[in-house]
Amino acid sequence: MTTENITEPTIFVVDDDDAVRNALQILIESMGIRVATFASVQAFLDGYDPARPGCLVLDVRLPRMSGLELQEHLRRQGIHIPVIFISGHGNVAMAVRTMKAGAVDFLEKPFDDQVLLESIQRAVEQDRQARADDRWHVQIKERLDQLSRREAEVLHLLIRGMSNKVIAHEMNLSTKTVETHRAHIMRKLGVNSMAGLMWIALASGEYLDVPDQLPFPPRPTGQPPMNLTAG
Repeated sequence: MTTENITEPTIFVVDDDDAVRNALQILIESMGIRVATFASVQAFLDGYDPARPGCLVLDVRLPRMSGLELQEHLRRQGIHIPVIFISGHGNVAMAVRTMKAGAVDFLEKPFDDQVLLESIQRAVEQDRQARADDRWHVQIKERLDQLSRREAEVLHLLIRGMSNKVIAHEMNLSTKTVETHRAHIMRKLGVNSMAGLMWIALASGEYLDVPDQLPFPPRPTGQPPMNLTAG
């Protein structure tokens, strides 16, 4: 598979009705979106690569393993592909169950084509944002792993709001040494302000001493506050 194939969104359609699969493929491809169809859950599991972005259009009632069981299986495996359920035998309880489990939508057959396409667009965007956040968190972890043990200790104290002078006293170091550590931390993390350090600590989940009241607004989902791709 080429890099282009992996990075372009794919809509995975799982339905045991040949006519439904073919109709969905024609509809979705008419929007210029890549489609992969499967007649069973097992066929999907055999051919699915979680690295491929996109979403899953999934029939509820399928032979051997149902759509609901597949949703639960993917959750247990830590695979968070957005799911749009379609069903000719749906009910309110079933719809509520799937939505509580994280489904993007639950559509009863026959459904309006435009409604499905709009759901697909929402699901693809949800997947894009989730993958962007995952990449951002990986970059954060890589940056933090570059810190020495002493630099990590200084960072812990910095995000608690301590001044260089107080940190020097706490760690029995000179103020100049703390300033040097702080400069190294800033360089390795690719930030140039305390707000940047706070974002790194907050996003990593590894620093529990981040103050409850931050001196800047929360970061919108999918919008990293800084570019972590540069060295």
